[in-house]
Parts: sequence; structure tokens; C-alpha cells
Amino acid sequence: MKALKVLHSESSTGWGGQEIRTLKEMLALRERGHIVEVVCPRDAGIGIRSAELGFKVHYARLRGVGDIRSLMSVQALLRRHAFDVLNTHSGHDSLVAGTAARFVGTPLVVRTRHLALPISSLATYNWIPHRVIAVSQYVRRYLISVGVSADRVETIYDGIVKPEPIAQSTLRAELGLGSDAVICCMVAIMRDKKGHEDLISAAQPLLARRSNLHIVMAGNGERFDEIKGVVDGLGLGRRIHLIGFRTDIPNVLRGCDLFVLPTHQEALGQSYIEAMAAGLPVIGTDVDGVPELIKHNVNGLLVPPKNPDALRAALVQLIDNPDQRTRFGEAGRRMTKDRFSVDDMADETIDFYLRGLHRQERHA
Repeated sequence: MKALKVLHSESSTGWGGQEIRTLKEMLALRERGHIVEVVCPRDAGIGIRSAELGFKVHYARLRGVGDIRSLMSVQALLRRHAFDVLNTHSGHDSLVAGTAARFVGTPLVVRTRHLALPISSLATYNWIPHRVIAVSQYVRRYLISVGVSADRVETIYDGIVKPEPIAQSTLRAELGLGSDAVICCMVAIMRDKKGHEDLISAAQPLLARRSNLHIVMAGNGERFDEIKGVVDGLGLGRRIHLIGFRTDIPNVLRGCDLFVLPTHQEALGQSYIEAMAAGLPVIGTDVDGVPELIKHNVNGLLVPPKNPDALRAALVQLIDNPDQRTRFGEAGRRMTKDRFSVDDMADETIDFYLRGLHRQERHA
């Protein structure tokens, strides 16, 4: 198989699950001998981290309709390097880079849909790309329901790097907590609809009654200062630990007893997969693609979104039942053992690209 030349485009400047998945995919394809590059704004998180990892990064504003300068820049880039595949990821870059690719005849244009939100432009799924990747069956069903042709869309689940065994987490020593502490962990970028306030509200009365209960929130983002203000305002800074952005999430998870992410919307949820792979029981919300990962009373608990009372009851159930935590954790580890790996995601993506290229050749 010849090496594919793949260009990813991303107009988002943030750093969350969407960008993390894309970078993991880039790394895995490069390891398999393919040529992978990215085009993005200069301040984009994926561009900064890709450059640090030795990827070739090209820069364009990618501001959507009317950004002729970026359109011409990407056209020139695609012509110069003769990429086999352009894979777009957000609305603006799908319009600009995707249109540029169709103008110059890039063999395969792919759109990946990462979000569980209403789409803003059907053209960026039905007209501009040849094929579409959905990150969950929920996202695929939604796209089809709003008019995307079913034969265009395939599901490729997020993959994680399976954690190496960690003999001893450093988290408890870092926080000054002993082995008797029960630690509930949440890993999520701090932005709207991730449910940070729901967890704070659910945990507040429990923290008053249970001196050994602690909450760890890993992640940064636009709402970090706001969430910190809520925690400090409640006088809970010593019980709810905001540890910011971490590069050692397996180490953090290994030091905790259970995982919770009370998100209001989630296409799938990489954090759940990472927690299950670490052997933790998980609490999630019964929304969007989350039930594709969490089987209620098997590897975790599902609660309604925006419902601190139900979330509190789920927390109590797992806090008070260490045997159930162990059982759920083992079930989650088994579930992720043979699924949701970066290798699976990369292999399925390469196969998707090759089939798409073959299909376009037949129709040329």
C-alpha cells in the first residue's frame, strides 16, 4: 500500500476532545508511514501541538464564507503538495478548505463530525465532502435524519492510547490525601454544558457529611476562573480540587475511586473511555452517544442531564458500595480491552480513506 498524503484542516482554535482525537489520528497514521499535515489558524491549539510533535503545519485564517484569501491559500497548498485526502473538522474550515479541495480536484474530501449539536450547513456534509465520518452511532443517525445521505456516513469511534500499568499514582501525595480518602474524578474542558456546576451542586451536601470525600476536576478552559470562583465561594477549595490541564491523565485516574462526567451533550466521550480503561466505574448522563459507552448497572450508572439530585444518588450508590465500584470497573476495563484503541481508529480511518479513494476513481 502506498503512503497516503493527508491534510487535516481545523478552524477551531480551542483544545478539546475534537482536536485531541484528530492529533491522535495524525500520530497513528504517521507511525504507519503516511504523510500527514495540518492547516489551521496560527493560534489554533492543534497547530501548536502538531508543530511540537514535528508535523508540518500550514496557516490560514479559515473564517468561513467570504474568506477568499484563505480559499486561495489552501488551493495553492493542495495543488503544490498533491494531497490524496483533505479531512475537515469544523464548519468554517469545511467551507473554505473543502471548497478549495473540490475546485482543485483533491481525490477525496472527508468531513469528520465530532459534535452532538445541530448542524449549521447541510452543504458541508452533502455537497462539499465525498464522505463523512461520525464519531458515534448517535451522530450518524442524527446526520441521516437531517438529510445527509446514509451511504456517505460511517461511524469510527474515538480511540485512546491504552494506559501502561501504573504501580502507584502520585495524585494523593500531590493533594495531601491518604488511602482512606474517596476521590471522585471529572476530566473535561471547562466550558458550557460539561456539567461542572451540576457535580458541585450534587457533591456539596455529601462533602458536608463525609469528611473523607474529595472531588478532583482536571482540565482548563474558558470557564476555569468562573468554576474556581464558585468552588471558592462555597468554601470548598480544600475538598474540590481544580488541578487544571494535565498531561498525566492515566496517573490522575489511577489515584481516584470513581469517574463522573455529567455532560449535557456529548457525541461520545473520550474521557469515559479513558476512565474505563483505567478500571474506574463511571457515572454519565443519558444523552446523545454516551449510552454507547456506559451500560447502566453494568460498567457504570446513567443519570438524566441537569439533575443534581439524581447525580447525588448515583454518587452515594458508588461511594457506599466499593464492591460495586470494583465490579463496574472490571466490566469497563473488559469493554475497552479489545475496543476503542487508537490502533483501531487509525486502521478503520485508513480503510475508510482507501475505500473512498477507490470509489472516487470508479466514478471519475
